[in-house]
Amino acid sequence: MAYLKVSGTKIVDQNGKETILRGAGLGGWMNMENFITGYPGCEFQIRAALAGVVGQEKSEFFFDKFLEYFFTDADAAFFKSLGLNCIRLPFNYRHFEDDMNPRVLKPEGFKHLDRVIDLCAKHGIYTILDLHTAPGGQNTDWHSDAGTHIANFWNHKDFQDRIVWLWEELAKHYVNNTWIAGYNPLNEPTDPYHTRVIGVYDRLYQAIRAIDPHHALFLDGNTFASDFSHFGDAHRRWENVAYSIHDYSVFGFPASPEPYNSTDVQLHRLRRSYEKKRQWMDERGLCVWNGEWGPVYARTEYEGDRTDAINEERFRVLKDQLNIYNKDRLSWSIWLYKDIGFQGMVYVSKETPYMTLFKDFLAKKHRLAIDAWGADDSQVREVYQPLVDLIRREVKPEHQNLYPAPVWKLTDRIGRLARNILVSEFLVQEWAEHFRGKSEQELDEIARSFNFDSCLHRDGLNKILTDNATLVAQEN
Repeated sequence: MAYLKVSGTKIVDQNGKETILRGAGLGGWMNMENFITGYPGCEFQIRAALAGVVGQEKSEFFFDKFLEYFFTDADAAFFKSLGLNCIRLPFNYRHFEDDMNPRVLKPEGFKHLDRVIDLCAKHGIYTILDLHTAPGGQNTDWHSDAGTHIANFWNHKDFQDRIVWLWEELAKHYVNNTWIAGYNPLNEPTDPYHTRVIGVYDRLYQAIRAIDPHHALFLDGNTFASDFSHFGDAHRRWENVAYSIHDYSVFGFPASPEPYNSTDVQLHRLRRSYEKKRQWMDERGLCVWNGEWGPVYARTEYEGDRTDAINEERFRVLKDQLNIYNKDRLSWSIWLYKDIGFQGMVYVSKETPYMTLFKDFLAKKHRLAIDAWGADDSQVREVYQPLVDLIRREVKPEHQNLYPAPVWKLTDRIGRLARNILVSEFLVQEWAEHFRGKSEQELDEIARSFNFDSCLHRDGLNKILTDNATLVAQEN
């Protein structure tokens, strides 16, 4: 079997035949996220808190079992049965080095990554390796696991040096694995100057290519994979490279400005948002990969009788996006495969030990809107509104839109700092206390809640994905 490669606007096999990659991201696994698995704040915070409650040995045991159960052979078999052929594997740099011991490889970091790559290969599924979290935080959000809204990765050369080193180690390890479709070296950068990201990509390209001339690279646009407007002619220096957009639509989230009914105006907005993200590539005849996209879904415990109607609307958004992608023969990776019921193709049953243990805590999290992703802040909006009003009153309008505006509006920024960073920090210990006194066997049972056999399937979503897995427009 030979490597896939990028040729013009296409991903092709060794015979030059187009290979369209369609699948999902394994978010929440080797890069945990609060809304995916139900904890508050950032992964580094809950790992430290749990170690403080049950001890380092038991904490490591729990997280290792979590990683083991989260994706098994049964998951790979199910994924393949849907007709999908590629999984994006997000991972945290901390699996491979410690901040207090940088550039010293932790070989155990490969344990689960190798296992899942091999499981996918066994079932004929390609993988794309995604560095989702970089030292210092490469973006302003929770999923870069930095605990702050300042993306300090861009402010310290040593942080940048460390991911160059890490990708050299990864390239050495995976250079001969042809089931890996490629490397996604840095998830959703937010470089406020828009130029340092290109310099980092140059360094990563050269470092990886010196070791691995074979694998395709998938480079995210700046500002959460939405903006290539400052890339200029950088592509002339890079070969075998595809460019990654993340095409989320506001219509697929609780903050949607209006009900989605596939009107001509709404379809135009959907298409225009997508076209703007890929404009730079289209003007230059470059390959586009949609590395993340997809709506979130209502849950009966929160949305009650409105759940089914809301989800039918979200499925309508999904189908309309897929119609656009099919016309462009686009490769994509929907976000995401597995979670606790908000966005996943499969999700943990409410009857499992984990969901039973955290039932009341999850309701509290939802009420306080301490997760940023798809937040419904209706129950606490009035608490934060005076702060919004204060800033609007005291800060000149031209100074209110701080980067990463316009992706972050003023209210988004206040929500990130006041709810998602500050309030969530106070709930980290409460999350960890749920584990106090648990035996290893009990910890294993809690972690096993994420096993495939303990999950339900979002059948409406999965049917739509299967129907569209190989559906593309005929080439001219």
